Formats: sequence, structure tokens, C-alpha cells
Amino acid sequence: MGSDDLLTLKNPLFANYVFYTTVVLLKMFFLAGYTSRERLTRKIFANQEDVDGFTDNRGGTHKIKLDDVGVERIRRNHLNDLENIPAFITLGFLYLFTDPSPVTALWHFRIFVFSRILHTISYQVPLPQPSRAGCYITGLAVCFSMAFQILSKIYRM
Repeated sequence: MGSDDLLTLKNPLFANYVFYTTVVLLKMFFLAGYTSRERLTRKIFANQEDVDGFTDNRGGTHKIKLDDVGVERIRRNHLNDLENIPAFITLGFLYLFTDPSPVTALWHFRIFVFSRILHTISYQVPLPQPSRAGCYITGLAVCFSMAFQILSKIYRM
């Protein structure tokens, strides 16, 4: 495959990166929507304009509350995604330029995505520790592995 095809879906390595990046981004967007759904269901908002905008004529009590346990659990899970997924996307993209083994790269992408999905499940159920920590560390290890390989490739040049 020519270098012109490196960043096209003709390249299986790039296609796998695009697929797994899309999956993990959709999971992150799901948590954003889930947080909003919980706020609406519980009639608990973070801002006055939301209270004003979502007050209905049925007399429901809408209020500002920043410490609802259910909403905060989902929000913290989403924040964790916002801290980890951009690093994966960036490192994964740079990793493509190191000419990695397609099988090794695929497993990096798969392991990260499955670790994030399992992290979300273990956060929302909630499962006892160290399940969530193990998922987090697994995803972090994948990112460190890609980062190490990127830096190693640059150092050897």
C-alpha cells in the first residue's frame, strides 16, 4: 500500500483506528445524553436557566442541585471519558505513523475500547473495586504502550 493510502479506509490499520475511535466517541456521547436524561427525570439542574427553561405546567419541582448522587455518578464517568479518550485518539493517530504491526495495533485499539466500555459498566452498576480501577489502568497501559512506541520510533530515527 502506497503512502497516499495511509490515511484512507483502504488501509486496514487506519480503518480499524477509525472504527474503534468512533465506537469510543459514541460511548462518550451516550454518557452525555444519559446525564441529561437523569437531570430531566429527576428535575435537577446545574443552572438557573435550565430550571426556568424546563419548568412545566404540571407543577413539578425543579431545582438547582449539584450533588445528586445519581447524576454525579454519571457525570463523573463522563468526565473520566473526557480525560482519557482524547489521549487515546491523539496517541492512536500518531501511532499509525510508526508503521506498527496491524495485529498489534488492532489489539491496542480493541483493548482500549473494551476497557472503556467495561469501565462505564463498572462505574454505573456499580461493581466493587478494583474492577473500575483495573479497567482504567488497562486503558492507560494501552496509551502508555503507544506513547512509548511513538517515542522509540522517533529516537531511533
